[in-house]
Amino acid sequence: MRKHLLDLTIKATQQLSRQHFLLRLTSPTPLPDMLPGQFVELRIDNTPGVMLRRPISIHNIDRENNELWLLVAAVGSGTRWLCSLGRGDTVNCLLSLGNGFSLDKSGEHPLLVGGGVGVAPLYLLGSKLKDNGIEPTFLLGARTAQDLIQIDMFRGLGTVHLTTEDGSAGERGFVTQHSALSDAAYSFIYTCGPKPMMVAVARYAHLAGVQCEASLENMMACGLGACLCCVEKTRHGNLCVCKDGPVFNTESLMWND
Repeated sequence: MRKHLLDLTIKATQQLSRQHFLLRLTSPTPLPDMLPGQFVELRIDNTPGVMLRRPISIHNIDRENNELWLLVAAVGSGTRWLCSLGRGDTVNCLLSLGNGFSLDKSGEHPLLVGGGVGVAPLYLLGSKLKDNGIEPTFLLGARTAQDLIQIDMFRGLGTVHLTTEDGSAGERGFVTQHSALSDAAYSFIYTCGPKPMMVAVARYAHLAGVQCEASLENMMACGLGACLCCVEKTRHGNLCVCKDGPVFNTESLMWND
């Protein structure tokens, strides 16, 4: 897929939780094609000491309003600068990067498992699945109820199960402890979030004999496979997450050894 370097304009910035922000960006021309699971690299300006772009998963594409939605966690100086931007500000974006999820393998009962800001690419994925006549099931986890974001939007796409570590919403515990994993059989599993969570989901899928794809969140710099910052050890050798991923079939990773 062709890559584009664009100056996009902030249409709105919305704070969703203590550290999560939704950025809605637009362009005077139609936005290029983007796939669920791909990401963008954003240039960070006016922030001393920050020289590298920040990789952000594509959260949603609103074609009717020509908007790119990005879900950003303000955890460092670069992402805090992004979340401080307001209507009319401009961000330089390199997109669309990486390989997306395999929509054609989903089957009729896919499960989408996300934790924290890892829920970001699952919304566009769920939207595409629903457009294809497939209703997804979501299993979303967070530390507390306050850290769960956009739950009503996900419920607009399919069934939503929740977990929180403190039990303040949904079932208490981790996503891999949720009863939804024992109450139903799934045709395919997609996951994104903290690595320990994804490893646990991949092992569940392996034992259940279900194919699983994970969107990795390795540290990235260039987004093009040149700097080798994001290399992941796989059964096919060392691969760049930004170029060969970020989505991998978990059977190709070294997680089930």
